Amino acid sequence: MRELVYYVAVSLDGFIAGPNGEFDAFLVEGDHMDAINDRFADTIPTDAAAALGIRQERTEFDTVLMGWNTYAIGGTPSPYRHLRQIVFSRTRTAEAENLEVTAEDPRAVVQRLKNEDGAAIWLCGGGELAATLADEIDRLVLKRQPLLFGAGIPLFSDRPYRPERFEPVDTTAFRTGVVVSELIRRREG
Repeated sequence: MRELVYYVAVSLDGFIAGPNGEFDAFLVEGDHMDAINDRFADTIPTDAAAALGIRQERTEFDTVLMGWNTYAIGGTPSPYRHLRQIVFSRTRTAEAENLEVTAEDPRAVVQRLKNEDGAAIWLCGGGELAATLADEIDRLVLKRQPLLFGAGIPLFSDRPYRPERFEPVDTTAFRTGVVVSELIRRREG
């Protein structure tokens, strides 16, 4: 069964973007980038990876899930065209290479995807979609940035209080202050 992985950059105070979707404060240069680009090459936008000479072999992820606002920030009609891209929106649509826009319940889509053959499913964002899919997330990979935003889009928007345990798998601290933490959902039984 495929895993749903929420792989995302997050500020120290728990925001994945600023109030208007800003993410330009996140550090994109430094010693953390080579390690991230090596393991998570599939998460780099297709054109950026090509410009950097980074091969994308779809070994970590072959599908990416996004809410409409996260998709719109990409600036191109098909930002991750090397992957199957599924964008959730009840009111908007778009057409592009390897892109599907759907108003279907995200949980139903993820449950169906998990039963297909393939690599892991990357939950790219945003916070509302992450909150909707919280029960389906199998693994968290958080790129904690040494920044305080003060306000913005939270890692999980409007999620009710319900503690759930994740077990640490790996944590790597870099000189830049970025800390990449990987955790898996603790399954009872």
